[in-house]
Amino acid sequence: MTQACHRKCVPPHYKESELSKGESVCLDRCVAKYLEVHERMGKKLTELSLQDEELLKRMQQGTGTA
Repeated sequence: MTQACHRKCVPPHYKESELSKGESVCLDRCVAKYLEVHERMGKKLTELSLQDEELLKRMQQGTGTA
Protein backbone atom coordinates (compact mmCIF):
# COMPACT_ATOMS: atom_id res chain seq x y z
CA MET A 1 0.00 0.00 0.00
CA THR A 2 2.77 2.42 0.95
CA GLN A 3 4.65 1.96 -2.30
CA ALA A 4 1.53 1.90 -4.48
CA CYS A 5 0.08 5.08 -3.00
CA HIS A 6 3.46 6.82 -3.02
CA ARG A 7 3.97 5.99 -6.73
CA LYS A 8 0.45 7.16 -7.56
CA CYS A 9 0.40 10.40 -5.57
CA VAL A 10 3.94 11.72 -5.17
CA PRO A 11 6.07 12.69 -8.19
CA PRO A 12 9.45 10.95 -8.40
CA HIS A 13 11.39 14.22 -8.22
CA TYR A 14 10.74 16.13 -5.02
CA LYS A 15 10.41 19.89 -5.34
CA GLU A 16 9.62 20.59 -1.68
CA SER A 17 10.30 18.86 1.61
CA GLU A 18 6.59 18.86 2.56
CA LEU A 19 3.70 17.24 0.72
CA SER A 20 1.47 19.55 -1.28
CA LYS A 21 -2.24 19.69 -0.49
CA GLY A 22 -3.00 17.71 -3.65
CA GLU A 23 -0.49 15.03 -2.73
CA SER A 24 -1.90 14.78 0.78
CA VAL A 25 -5.46 14.45 -0.48
CA CYS A 26 -4.39 11.84 -3.02
CA LEU A 27 -2.58 9.83 -0.34
CA ASP A 28 -5.56 10.03 2.02
CA ARG A 29 -7.93 8.76 -0.67
CA CYS A 30 -5.52 6.05 -1.79
CA VAL A 31 -5.09 4.73 1.75
CA ALA A 32 -8.85 4.91 2.40
CA LYS A 33 -9.57 2.88 -0.74
CA TYR A 34 -6.92 0.33 0.18
CA LEU A 35 -8.34 -0.09 3.68
CA GLU A 36 -11.90 -0.36 2.35
CA VAL A 37 -10.90 -3.11 -0.09
CA HIS A 38 -8.91 -4.86 2.64
CA GLU A 39 -11.96 -4.82 4.94
CA ARG A 40 -14.27 -6.11 2.19
CA MET A 41 -11.88 -8.92 1.34
CA GLY A 42 -11.59 -9.89 5.01
CA LYS A 43 -15.37 -10.07 5.35
CA LYS A 44 -15.72 -12.12 2.17
CA LEU A 45 -12.97 -14.55 3.22
CA THR A 46 -14.61 -14.96 6.62
CA GLU A 47 -17.95 -15.62 4.93
CA LEU A 48 -16.39 -18.23 2.63
CA SER A 49 -14.63 -19.88 5.55
CA LEU A 50 -17.89 -20.16 7.50
CA GLN A 51 -19.60 -21.65 4.43
CA ASP A 52 -16.79 -24.20 4.10
CA GLU A 53 -17.10 -25.14 7.78
CA GLU A 54 -20.87 -25.56 7.43
CA LEU A 55 -20.45 -27.72 4.33
CA LEU A 56 -17.86 -29.87 6.09
CA LYS A 57 -20.20 -30.35 9.07
CA ARG A 58 -23.04 -31.40 6.75
CA MET A 59 -20.79 -33.84 4.93
CA GLN A 60 -19.61 -35.35 8.20
CA GLN A 61 -23.18 -35.70 9.48
CA GLY A 62 -24.25 -37.30 6.20
CA THR A 63 -21.53 -39.95 6.38
CA GLY A 64 -21.95 -40.65 10.09
CA THR A 65 -18.42 -39.57 11.03
CA ALA A 66 -17.63 -36.90 13.54
